[in-house]
Amino acid sequence: MIEVTGLTVRYGGVTSLDGMSLTFEQGTCGLIGPNGAGKTTFFNVLSGFVRPAAGTVRAFGVDLLSMTHFRRARWGVRRTFQTEQAIEELSVFDNVAIVHEHSRLGAATRKKDVLAAIEFTGLDAVAPDAKVRVLTAGQRRLVEVARAVVGRPRLVLLDEPAAGLPDEETSHLGEIIRRIPEHTGALTILVDHDMSLVSACCETTAVLDFGKLIASGPTGAVLRNDDVIRAYLGVA
Repeated sequence: MIEVTGLTVRYGGVTSLDGMSLTFEQGTCGLIGPNGAGKTTFFNVLSGFVRPAAGTVRAFGVDLLSMTHFRRARWGVRRTFQTEQAIEELSVFDNVAIVHEHSRLGAATRKKDVLAAIEFTGLDAVAPDAKVRVLTAGQRRLVEVARAVVGRPRLVLLDEPAAGLPDEETSHLGEIIRRIPEHTGALTILVDHDMSLVSACCETTAVLDFGKLIASGPTGAVLRNDDVIRAYLGVA
């Protein structure tokens, strides 16, 4: 599990996370909230891009914030971003293999592990040596997910992986996301504005608004919470 206590992030006079305390259990957990609520900031803290002003994060008993960002990658932190990170001029295989090189697994199983990640995401229908630049938008998103699940990650952070995808491709992506904990053993946190995707993938969900945690618990109950409805609809 991940235990977050009193996590605070400030950018000048703006408090992006305000004393966030929360526990994420094993499985796939949702993290939702309006734009600017602090969701991506939280991911940036976990992956080492942002140093918090206060608070602690313990992941599976390990003090995550004490690690440098490159050690977090080797320990098992993986994430996707709102903007694509796959390298267009490299093949699908090489894009995934680059991430495996920074995992805690050795080179002996690299080819097998990379091909397994490609197969897991359904990209085995595409030739592993196909360049990313020739793929469809949906396939490129799947390359990002394959990069996130290769090399036995402990923590997978998905930042709006379905943004802009049509319903059919979102549904396929949801099936893959649901299976990540079983496939890798990783705790998975999903950030997305598509509530149908969150409902389909996440047993539990937490909600941020203006950097504060306003609700957490079983996804169905959270989405019916009056405070959550007000935060999304902007009702006073």
